[in-house]
Amino acid sequence: MALVRRCVGAVLLAVATASFGYLLAAAGLDARSHFEGRSPAPAPAVVEAQLDAVNLNDRTPLAVRYRRWASGIVRGDLGRTWDGAPVAAELWPRLLVSLRLLLAGTVLGAVAGVVLAVLAVLRPWAGRLLTGCSLPLLAVPVFVLAVLLQLAARSSGLGIEWVGEGEGAAGRLEHLVLPTLTVALGQIALYGRYQRTLLRDVLESEHVRAARARGLTRRRALLRHGLPLTLVPTSAAFAYNLGLLLLGAVFLEKIYGWHGMGELLTDALRTSDVNTVAACLAVAALLVPVASVLASLFAAVLDPRTREGAR
Repeated sequence: MALVRRCVGAVLLAVATASFGYLLAAAGLDARSHFEGRSPAPAPAVVEAQLDAVNLNDRTPLAVRYRRWASGIVRGDLGRTWDGAPVAAELWPRLLVSLRLLLAGTVLGAVAGVVLAVLAVLRPWAGRLLTGCSLPLLAVPVFVLAVLLQLAARSSGLGIEWVGEGEGAAGRLEHLVLPTLTVALGQIALYGRYQRTLLRDVLESEHVRAARARGLTRRRALLRHGLPLTLVPTSAAFAYNLGLLLLGAVFLEKIYGWHGMGELLTDALRTSDVNTVAACLAVAALLVPVASVLASLFAAVLDPRTREGAR
């Protein structure tokens, strides 16, 4: 039951977030501007008809436009762009590009961050390394880090290609190296510091001290009894971080020449394409409950108390 309640709450949060995104975009963007200044100027009736056809007429009450948009979302219809093209036809391929760009680096960074955090708790030198490396990585913006890695790759003489998405399996893998490293370094710093704090706290917990009293070494007690419990909040943080990463992919896509959802979102904002902006925000909002459910299932595997609560 606890898992069901969590799923329902996550879905309601996604609906509220997506709705707020649409209302904000519909109220703040001006689709009518596409028809202003044209020569010859289109007839007012033509402009009204075209805006009505794609549900972008600012003279229609916002509540009415929202109701039409929401009913379309329920049917799986993401609406149409300001020039009448289906939003879904452009959005889904762009989403796959963004996921390919981000997923490997995100998973690699989270895993490496947890491993480094364990070493930092058990070995003083690893703790100093984590502190010394994580602070600059967290302070440097992702686009600066991407440029620095490009300069390093160019000066190394390895001949790594990074502009564009690549052709074929080998080409795509080669073009993924630098973007994956860019994402992973930031995630290593983030999860490494977060996980180290959790591990330090759990070392003082009763069940870890009891394990030490039974004769387990500090390392075995930490790995067997402490680490699984600390992975529960880390998995939740990972889930809620995915939506932000997806929306923040615009910097990496611009720098590395990928055509993903981040680029689609910025182009839609520039052209006042309300339905495309709302669709991008809705997809990012939907990723949070999906990842949250997966994190809850992962927590149920790691923590017996979670399974008992779920009953």
